[in-house]
Amino acid sequence: MSFQTPRSIEDVLGAIHRREYLMPAIQREFVWGTDQIVRLVDSLMRGYPVGSFLLWEVKPETARSYTFYEFLTDYHERDNPYADRATVPAGTGTTAVLDGQQRLTSLNIALYGSFAEKKKYAWWNSAGAFPVKRLYLNLVDDPADEELGLKYDLRFLQDTEAAPRDGEPDKWFRVGAVLGLANSGPAIMKELARRRIADDGEAFQRLYDLYDAVRVLKPINYFLVTDQDADKVLEIFVRVNSGGTPLSYSDLLLSMATNQWKELDAREEVRSLVADLNSNAGRQFSFSKDVVLKTALTIAGVDVRFTVSNFTQANMEKVESAWPDVKGALLRAAALLQQFGYNEHNLTANSVIVPLAHYLHLRGAQDSYLDSSSDARDRLAVQGWVTRSLIKRGIWGSGLDTTLTRIREALIARAGDGFPVAEVESAMAAVGKPLSFDDVEVDELLNLKYAGQRTFSVLSVLYPGLDLSKQFHEDHIFPKSRFTKKRLLNSGIPAEVVDDFIGSVNLLPNLQLLAGSANIEKQDSLPGSWIESAFPTDAHRKNYVHDNDLDDLPLELSEFLSFFEARKERMRSRLVKALGTPLATAADEA
Repeated sequence: MSFQTPRSIEDVLGAIHRREYLMPAIQREFVWGTDQIVRLVDSLMRGYPVGSFLLWEVKPETARSYTFYEFLTDYHERDNPYADRATVPAGTGTTAVLDGQQRLTSLNIALYGSFAEKKKYAWWNSAGAFPVKRLYLNLVDDPADEELGLKYDLRFLQDTEAAPRDGEPDKWFRVGAVLGLANSGPAIMKELARRRIADDGEAFQRLYDLYDAVRVLKPINYFLVTDQDADKVLEIFVRVNSGGTPLSYSDLLLSMATNQWKELDAREEVRSLVADLNSNAGRQFSFSKDVVLKTALTIAGVDVRFTVSNFTQANMEKVESAWPDVKGALLRAAALLQQFGYNEHNLTANSVIVPLAHYLHLRGAQDSYLDSSSDARDRLAVQGWVTRSLIKRGIWGSGLDTTLTRIREALIARAGDGFPVAEVESAMAAVGKPLSFDDVEVDELLNLKYAGQRTFSVLSVLYPGLDLSKQFHEDHIFPKSRFTKKRLLNSGIPAEVVDDFIGSVNLLPNLQLLAGSANIEKQDSLPGSWIESAFPTDAHRKNYVHDNDLDDLPLELSEFLSFFEARKERMRSRLVKALGTPLATAADEA
């Protein structure tokens, strides 16, 4: 390993675009965010060191045995989050980046590309959820927030956001445009004049600092590894990647599998399966590659932990051999969770799909299992266990590998007889993950709020007769829009109980699951009036009232609190019976 002559950013990025530098498959995916990219560019413009880099000179005879990837230029969180696989021509070698790919990818995006991440609260598949932004430098103003510790105002903006308003100077300079300046003197002055900020000395300095950092200075210091022993290179790689954004074991496992699988490309297979799980067939989930890999280890029958000692050739052969079964089981498990009414917003623990997929694999379930009448009872047993495990706090948190291992053992022992609820729950209880609920926990559930993480799961347990494969919404029985202080007082509600009304409207006893179309029709109607108009016969009305526990539903808003307390007590009894509390167990035994 030898130290090489420093290079400029322009020079190194040029080599990347000439495909002289590639990434080995053992590299993780790009994980930096916009804040990290901005800080890196700010540091370079200030002349600060940005750390050394480690490259690997790969000879032709070595290159043909490994997989390499190109660098990302236009990152899109949904549509283009991964680098493309590179082709190394036969008989040629390459230079692989062992340490520094996050920084080099960030610089490539900053100067040549764009960054598109999901807007907060936007739906994954909605139009405009991923605005495309490029890095811009403010030539006129200092950073608005001094606490960030930045000298330059660098921001990822949409091109329309960076465009000047009528009569204002064109202050936002796209960082990548610095590569098109002919020099650092007259060309900068001409650029500033075109932007109507030619008399601003600070603007000249900012643009000069950017030019100097990218095209003149040589901050890229790197070491070159020439050893062709892959095991030694892997050891170096693991050691140098212990800082920064940590290299997860799932990243390493996926990278190792990419090199060790003989017939399939592990990285492409996992990427494709994650995409299918999350978005195909109308699904909206957010399963990660970690969950997919954990499921693969579970079904392959190897240690489920993400530890280096687990990344053996023998284990990877088992995972590759089991991969077709893993794919089928996971896709059916996702479809089953969708039938249970879950999506990315109310599935509070993605890890629940691991034992669910394993069970479907063990019983050899095919697509027919999802809607077969002969399997209906088994699906209900699975749904009950899944839902209660999501309601109970802490089940899928700490000690996950131990929990998954014990569940796997219980499923292997009894899966042929249908989903073994008792055996699985006994195994979970043995490692401190019981699915029983005490009185305090039941009271906590009764105080869950509208759109809370566990609210959907609790409502689905309370009212199991609903076909949740259809679109259901959490709905206020008494509409929230009527529970403002002004509207309540205008409706004759005494002032001394107005706060009680407002404090109760979003709690579980005033919530139900209602079909999407019915929820739209209901809007802010009082429940009694809506039921009269929505259901044509007494029989239909009685069924709806019974199914949703709406006995003694008042017609008037003034009786809301009495209804709320009565329904709360009925819900408590239902939960005690449905969740397997100690009180329910004692009553059953009596």
